Amino acid sequence: MIFGDVPLDQAEGAILAHSMPAIRDGQPHRIAKGTVLTADHLRDLAAAGRDHVVVARLDADDIEENAAALDLAQALVPDPDAQGLRISGAGAGRVNLYATTPGVAVMDVAAINALNAVHPMVTLATVPQYHRCDAGGMVATIKIIAYGVPRAALAQAASAGAAALHIAPPCYGSATLIESQVGGNDLGDKGRAAMAARLDRLNMTLTDRVICDHTTDALAQEIAQAPGDVVLVLTASATSDPDDVAPQALRVAGGQVAAFGMPVDPGNLLFFGDIAGKPVIGLPGCARSPALNGADWVLERLVCGLALDQGDISAMGVGGLLKEIPTRPRPRVTPRI
Repeated sequence: MIFGDVPLDQAEGAILAHSMPAIRDGQPHRIAKGTVLTADHLRDLAAAGRDHVVVARLDADDIEENAAALDLAQALVPDPDAQGLRISGAGAGRVNLYATTPGVAVMDVAAINALNAVHPMVTLATVPQYHRCDAGGMVATIKIIAYGVPRAALAQAASAGAAALHIAPPCYGSATLIESQVGGNDLGDKGRAAMAARLDRLNMTLTDRVICDHTTDALAQEIAQAPGDVVLVLTASATSDPDDVAPQALRVAGGQVAAFGMPVDPGNLLFFGDIAGKPVIGLPGCARSPALNGADWVLERLVCGLALDQGDISAMGVGGLLKEIPTRPRPRVTPRI
C-alpha cells in the first residue's frame, strides 16, 4: 500500500487518510476518513483551501480493509451455528464476533497468537480464555489497522486462525444445591439466591431446596439422591481439608474427589469431583456472595462440559487474585490500629 501526502490533482481514486473539512455550495461539511475520493470531493477540499491531502492507495496485491476483515472472520468462524458465534457487518476495517448462546469462550491460544504475528496490520482481540459469555455478548473483534493489507498476509493469517474459537454451551439443565447446617441455624436465602443467579446465566435452574445436618452421613445421603444434573454443596462450616466432612461425604456416597483447594482468592476452599457421571462441586463460603470468585470459574467450565483436573486448577493462580468481597469474615488485610 502507498501512503502519503499528495497534491489534490493526484488524489482522485485514493483513500482519504484523515477526516477533512470541505465546502460545497458555500456550506461547510467534513469528508470522513476512509472515503474514496472523487472529483467532487477534490473540488470541495479545494474550496476549503486545501491543495494537498494525505491518502492511501492499494497496491494490486492488497485487499481493502473491510473485505479483509470479513474474509478473516469467515475463516475464524466457518460454521457459525456449531461455533455459537455470529459475524457482524464490517466498518472501518472492523468486524465483531458475538456469542449466540450462553457459555464459555474456548480458544486455540497458539493459533490466535500465530494469526496476530503474521502482519502488524491484521489483528484479533478476544475475551480471556474460558470467559463466561452471555448470548449477544461480544467475544472478539477483528481490526485491520491500515486501509488495506497484502492478500498473502491475510491468507496466512486466515490459515493460522482457522476455526480458532467457539462457545462451549451448557451441557446440563438443572442443579441441586445441598446446604448443611449446624444446630438448626437459620441459613437464610442469600447463598441460594446467589447460586440461582449464577445458574440462570447458564440457562440452568435449581431443584427444590435441600438442607441437612453438617455430618458426613447426612451429606452423603443427600448427595447420593440429589435429583439435579449437577450437585452443589454449600456447607455451614468451611471445608479446610481433603478429608473434611463434605469431601468425605462425596466418597461415602460412592463418588470421587478430583481436586481440592485452588490458588484463587476468594475461592480457595473449594473441591470438586463426580458421582455417577454427575459433576459435584463443594462450594467455598464466598459463593454466598454474587461477586466473582473461584467457584464461578470451576462451575462455568464443568457445566459447559470442559474437563478439569488438579493441574488445571493449579494453573489458575496467575490472575487468580480477585476483588475482595466486602462481607468476607476474614479479609486479606487487617486494618492498622
